[in-house]
Amino acid sequence: MSPRPRQGGTNVPNSPVAKVVRWASLFFSGVFAGFLVSVLVLELSLRGFDRHVYTQVRQVELDSLDTLAVVTLLPALITTALLVAFTCKASGRTPWLTLVALTLLVGILALTLVINMPINADQLDWNAQAPPGDWATVRDHWQIAHAVRTGAAVLAFGALIAHATGTSHGTHEATPPSPHDRLPTASEDSPLRQRT
Repeated sequence: MSPRPRQGGTNVPNSPVAKVVRWASLFFSGVFAGFLVSVLVLELSLRGFDRHVYTQVRQVELDSLDTLAVVTLLPALITTALLVAFTCKASGRTPWLTLVALTLLVGILALTLVINMPINADQLDWNAQAPPGDWATVRDHWQIAHAVRTGAAVLAFGALIAHATGTSHGTHEATPPSPHDRLPTASEDSPLRQRT
């Protein structure tokens, strides 16, 4: 039994719904990755300040940034999972790039739930005037976990970009020649040419 041919030169469905899902996955993953990079830069900047400044800034961060993380990560997960499902259904092949991106996003969610969110909840109760004695250790654990999930988010976004780029190149096929282009041309000394 021969393998199923790829549709339209690509292994990605090209229905309007699939296109919307593909670009939504790119959008939310990109915003999420950019958000994590920005927080990482801020956190690294805080390493030069004392425990009081660190605690105050962290509590300001936690006021709304957790909400931004949720409203970008969850849609990125959902749309990427849908993209994997659409691609498998359309071609019967494993969409490795989108599957890698989905795996990374799931890993980010797991890491966030296990490490970052419990620390966030703990830090909300810190007294900025008298942070706990192990504040630096807690800070380091959070920042290491955050650096890992930032790297994973950037890689996931890169995989989705590569997938979308391959898709757009795969869908632009050469225009088939018209029937008139296939007709042989008469030579200069043929009877047909001599009559005209």
